[in-house]
Amino acid sequence: MIAVGSDHRGYRVRQRIMKFLKEQGYSYKDFGSPDEQPVDYPDVARLVGEEVSRGEAEKGILVCGTGIGVCIAANKIKGIRAAMCYDTFCALRSRQHNNANILCLPGDVADVAIEEIVKIFLETEFEGGRHQRRVDKIIQIENR
Repeated sequence: MIAVGSDHRGYRVRQRIMKFLKEQGYSYKDFGSPDEQPVDYPDVARLVGEEVSRGEAEKGILVCGTGIGVCIAANKIKGIRAAMCYDTFCALRSRQHNNANILCLPGDVADVAIEEIVKIFLETEFEGGRHQRRVDKIIQIENR
């Protein structure tokens, strides 16, 4: 299951993402704003982040205006490695090298290939090896 959430500025992109997930056969749970009325992005990031951290969702996808706010907020939750991705290359590397478990996307940038980024993020496996050593160091920092 994929946890999906957005604030009001990410509402339209979140709708696209949920449509895409459904078409691709993914199950998801929506934690986002019910419409385009203002909500605070840290609240949504917390809900999605905690769902992923508890293992109730395999991965998460968050959207706000730039994607940066939800990324910062989600990364405050233990066990979360949220990655801000504006393109497919970053989505690929965030999974291969960083084992990112939450994808953060912009809602205000119209020319971003959202569906392709989501597809790559969800389908790419973590490579492990030397990258596991580095992820382990991130976890050690988190556990201090």
